[in-house]
Amino acid sequence: MVEGEHTIGRWLRDRAAVDGARVAIDDRGVLIDYASLHARAEAFAVRLGQSGYGAGARIATVSGNSIDQVVVFFACALAGVMFVPLSWRLTPAELSELLRRSAPDLLLIEDEYASLGGEALRLVGDDRPPHAALGATGAEAQLPSARRPREVRPTSSDDPLLVIYTSGSEAAPKGVVLTHANCFWNNLALSQAMPMSRDDVVLAMLPQHHIAAWNVQPLLAWWVGATVVLERSFQPDRVLQLIQERGVTAVMGVPTQYRMLLDVSCFEHYDLSSLRRVVVGGATIPQQLASDWAEHGVPLTQGYGLTEAAPNVLYLRPEDLAEHPGAVGRPYPTVDTLIVDPATELPLEGAATGELWVRGPSLFAGYLDDEAATARVMRDGWLRTGDLVHRDANGVHRIVDRLKNIYVSGGENVAPAEVERALAAHPLVDEVAVVGVPDPVWGERGYAFVVTREPLTTDELLAFGKDRLAGFKLPSYVEFVDELPRSAIEKIARHRLRVAALRRLEEQHVER
Repeated sequence: MVEGEHTIGRWLRDRAAVDGARVAIDDRGVLIDYASLHARAEAFAVRLGQSGYGAGARIATVSGNSIDQVVVFFACALAGVMFVPLSWRLTPAELSELLRRSAPDLLLIEDEYASLGGEALRLVGDDRPPHAALGATGAEAQLPSARRPREVRPTSSDDPLLVIYTSGSEAAPKGVVLTHANCFWNNLALSQAMPMSRDDVVLAMLPQHHIAAWNVQPLLAWWVGATVVLERSFQPDRVLQLIQERGVTAVMGVPTQYRMLLDVSCFEHYDLSSLRRVVVGGATIPQQLASDWAEHGVPLTQGYGLTEAAPNVLYLRPEDLAEHPGAVGRPYPTVDTLIVDPATELPLEGAATGELWVRGPSLFAGYLDDEAATARVMRDGWLRTGDLVHRDANGVHRIVDRLKNIYVSGGENVAPAEVERALAAHPLVDEVAVVGVPDPVWGERGYAFVVTREPLTTDELLAFGKDRLAGFKLPSYVEFVDELPRSAIEKIARHRLRVAALRRLEEQHVER
């Protein structure tokens, strides 16, 4: 099969020819080298074509991080097929809805999730796709024939490769379509910003239904011939053990995970000296967290991105964190950014605060089967991120908040992120999340959900906040909770908090 110059299947083929004996994946102690990984992927790509799953077909999976899933990914890359990894954390009803939305030609299910997959297929009903078990003794050995056979042809750089579903925390999940070229340019930019070599060892601990599990370190590792250690779940003690035992040099996680690692009782006993590139995404690094890791000789690199940008947009080098605390940095190579007035959609020059727009060759091809949703976020080749950002005179960006999170109280805009940072500075507070709720007088007021490490009263917390926030920014309601609801990658699930806040207020109204 002759492939386009920017196709991802070439990476594995070329690496197998040069470094065939090197370990490509360490999956819970099961190793596979580049030659064997390529052989399995190539054989499965051929089988896909023979079974009618040609260019443009959609193959969905329900699987934890595994060698078997990586084999399917590269087989799809070689065959020009769309790879659609679906979350195993969903309920059967949620998964069945994604199956309807994504309309896969084939569903591959890991044995561990056979019950979940089977129930989801039952709920889909007569329109359910052909399905098979994932792995060498399952789909790789025998496949059901495609219902709509597709042509086998050379893979193009513009062929869709990855379809990643957004979390759907605020609206219905949307399938983000990334082409081979999108992934190529994303990883090229990553290689320039954070170089990687064949001697690196990458720990991949984010679930493979998330874009970062592919395009932030793992795919670049397979491009250069490094080893990827696959981990199926986040267990802080085990992660520290893996870093020490496998000599992990690179890892990507979210702030919550790095805090949990520091909180392990025997953290000091682990040897983390191999770590060279520790990337933080999903949220801005709290200044104290960055300082704590730096004290242990591990500098953190802040990243910012979104699935629609494949995902890398901005990054801040460890040496710049002290000078720009709370910032997310400057654009990656090949990425262009604009700061735009949200009201007029006119660009703002110099130091400015407005919506971040993004452009570049890694930008997605659109939402799967949803041209209207694609049109809503695109303007003349620019992606509207929905993030309110401040850019300083040096071109360093800082996330203010999501535009949709901002609420208006008494005619004044309130950014929940600012309120959260102020209240979280209280020594007894672990976490804070603030949402806006309707108010008959002020339009909206803040409702704060607070996790504390020791008992704290509402009056004590608000008294602390008064020294740091204008009166209209102080939340009108405070609820102390044991934990905050989170999405698959540990982002706060604000939609669930809004629903909970409205329910509490309704209950209080009824009681009165």
